[in-house]
Amino acid sequence: MSAPAEVREPEAPAVAGRRPLRVGRFSGVLRPRPLIVLAVTAAVLLLAAAANMGRGDYPIAITDVLATLFGGGDAGQQLVVLELRLPRTLTGALVGGALAVSGAILQSVARNPLASPDIIGVQWGAGAAAVFVIVLGGGAAGVGGWFASLGIPLAALLGGLVSSTLVYVLAWRRGIQGYRLVLIGIGIQAVLVAAVQWLLTVAQIYQAAQAQVWLNGSLNARSWNEVVPLSIAMAVLVPLALVLAHQLGGLRFDDDTARGIGIRVNHARTGLLFVAVGLASVATAAAGPIAFVALVCPQIARRICRVGSPPLAVSLVLGATLTVTADLIARTALGSVELPVGIVTAVLGAPYLLFLLARARQEARA
Repeated sequence: MSAPAEVREPEAPAVAGRRPLRVGRFSGVLRPRPLIVLAVTAAVLLLAAAANMGRGDYPIAITDVLATLFGGGDAGQQLVVLELRLPRTLTGALVGGALAVSGAILQSVARNPLASPDIIGVQWGAGAAAVFVIVLGGGAAGVGGWFASLGIPLAALLGGLVSSTLVYVLAWRRGIQGYRLVLIGIGIQAVLVAAVQWLLTVAQIYQAAQAQVWLNGSLNARSWNEVVPLSIAMAVLVPLALVLAHQLGGLRFDDDTARGIGIRVNHARTGLLFVAVGLASVATAAAGPIAFVALVCPQIARRICRVGSPPLAVSLVLGATLTVTADLIARTALGSVELPVGIVTAVLGAPYLLFLLARARQEARA
């Protein structure tokens, strides 16, 4: 009598552009396209950063900038690149990446592409608290040295948490509905903008000018004093976001469906929103409320990668690339006149907001 044939578990069919991946008890789908997009975007980020560090009163070629970053270059190039220009570029990349990840999380949780920290009041909550410290607290140690005293970043973090909690509580009605969250967030933001304008009217001239520059979103005079704490905050919050990212796909569905596939909806939302608010608040404290990065980058990443929800890693690198490129444009577009980077991102992002609004109106009519 012959031995029975070995029974094998049928392999999962391969989907176009996807490959099943299994490691021990964990399984998933490997998507080559997001990995390719991530690699290409990272290369563009490196070139944009090198170009940004090469422009200035002491111009340096991109090849020399790259050589200096990897240990080459003469003493003058090392001083200009590593001490004077690298901190500003790193601050822009970290701020852009933090805002993009925050926007990707909020858009996935709210199931609405308009849900971003600069639309629903998170950034302006952080901004209002920071302006309060600058105006009524004597500016702490000034915008350039606020990390020394921790006054402005802590105020911005607290302001972002308070404003986002208020939006969440007011939008809650047996769950979170995307458009209700956006509308309430816009209303809260209008109140915060009015509060900021009042603070500017009662401030001294120097303090008001200092706060106004900060409110436009600027990377001017950023140093290692800003890079180090921002890097520490992102080293904690970004890995936490990536760990919680597996729940974002389930949160795209309604609450009952999400619970049916094993997601603890309230706990997942709370953890993800805390990470998103923390990233947006820290980024706002570092460079001011830079507009539209959190709104635009996650949706561009989702469309390029052709996935259902914004991919966090691609959104991070894309946000860093957009902010560094906008800073390059802000520094060089008008010759010797330097624009705040927030103005450039607003010019680039406003048309995309109009596109999203027009598309939402067409979908509502269909």
